[in-house]
Amino acid sequence: MKIRKTLALALAMLLMMGSMAQAATLPDFSTLAAKCGPAVVNIGTERTAQAGGPEEFFGEMFRNMPPGFGQFFDQFGMGGPRGGQRAPQKKQKSLGSGFIISADGYIVTNNHVVADADVIHVTLDESNGKSTPLVAKLIGADEETDLALLKVEAKKELPFLKFGNSDALKVGEWLMAIGNPFGLDHTVTSGILSAKGRNIRSGPFDNFLQTDCSINPGNSGGPLLNMDGDVVGINTAIIASGQGIGFAIPSNMAANIIEQIKSGKKVSRGWIGVTIQDVDEAMAKAIGMETPRGALVASTLEGEPAAKAGIEDGDVIVSVDGENIADSSALLRAIAAKKPGSIVKLGVWRGGKEQVMDVTLGERQSSQNAAAPGKSGKKQDEGLLGLTVRALKAEERQELSLLSDKEGILVLEVNPDKAAAEADIRPGDIILRADRKPVNTPEALSKIVKEVGVQRGAIMLQIMRRGDTLFKALTLEKK
Repeated sequence: MKIRKTLALALAMLLMMGSMAQAATLPDFSTLAAKCGPAVVNIGTERTAQAGGPEEFFGEMFRNMPPGFGQFFDQFGMGGPRGGQRAPQKKQKSLGSGFIISADGYIVTNNHVVADADVIHVTLDESNGKSTPLVAKLIGADEETDLALLKVEAKKELPFLKFGNSDALKVGEWLMAIGNPFGLDHTVTSGILSAKGRNIRSGPFDNFLQTDCSINPGNSGGPLLNMDGDVVGINTAIIASGQGIGFAIPSNMAANIIEQIKSGKKVSRGWIGVTIQDVDEAMAKAIGMETPRGALVASTLEGEPAAKAGIEDGDVIVSVDGENIADSSALLRAIAAKKPGSIVKLGVWRGGKEQVMDVTLGERQSSQNAAAPGKSGKKQDEGLLGLTVRALKAEERQELSLLSDKEGILVLEVNPDKAAAEADIRPGDIILRADRKPVNTPEALSKIVKEVGVQRGAIMLQIMRRGDTLFKALTLEKK
């Protein structure tokens, strides 16, 4: 009996020692939180919005959605009541996070946290209690990577954080996040790096870090920190139905964009002028590849760098300057990271073998280049037809498989009392041609409507709706 008791006691002690040893290996985040917390700020915005839209129903969660989600409501006419009638305006407030990157008050956050804001307030962390919010100036923003740079004027030097090397991160590494989830300021959470290079289709350059640090609406724009206290990511997106799944912009991508904005430059990206798609197994087999890789060139745009260099439809770009390209998203990121005017060596698969071709990059023209406040106007009214429209973005063309960049305008709103509504034009329709001429900007559409439609008393539009193409005739007052 004594032997049994002795064995049981020994086993209990071994288990207790094992638990203590395991606990000793877990990191203590208290020092890191005290060191980095003072450089994290809360960001509050005010803006004028239409009543009755999704913001009124979903509240602050709507304003803190990652890029692409909020725009989904807007572009299909869900920003106000049905029929396109403009609702009364009201003030909307939102909350987010950010972090200071210099002692003189430059602050990094997400573009979607401050987009369209009339006023931006930044609240600093003060050890002796809440500080008075400071009015922040928007220095610039880049919608395509969802980054923004703010500046506040403080009476003293501010604590700040430095960018680390996100490429050096290893899956399973401990990380810490600080932010303002649901208005709970300076909330600290921890977790590990779950994955790298995630594409959640929120933009053309998706390359997110995935973490299981608790991230919620309001964390957007806050820092993701390694155990050295360096910022390795900017917390940006969540999956609403998931738990322990958050996404952050890698610091190596963010630092380059922020530096361009801070220096007063527009965000400049390389461009080769092709439409691309991924290579699947069947396609790889058909072109003699052992395994799927690279980005298939669906079409080359006339007069653009790829066409000038001899890139052809059906080529597969498998490397850029010796770096392997896994898929179309990787090619977009690799080219965009290069400077316009530079020469890159593209590995091209053609005719069952690989060859290297030199391409002099152009500059990616996009409405999402870094812009100062008030210069981002993307939608425009076409008064005669009763439409509010905007040009398609590059990633939208790719998703719609539009091979030509000369056609494609997205319908955002339809006035119920105008010709477009009578012809059953709907929000979400893509206008491809007017009077059989391709149109890709609101200005091009307006020009044809005024010069041809008004003279004839009618205009024929070719539209795409849910993948189908059809024509609609719109009657106008003849002059």
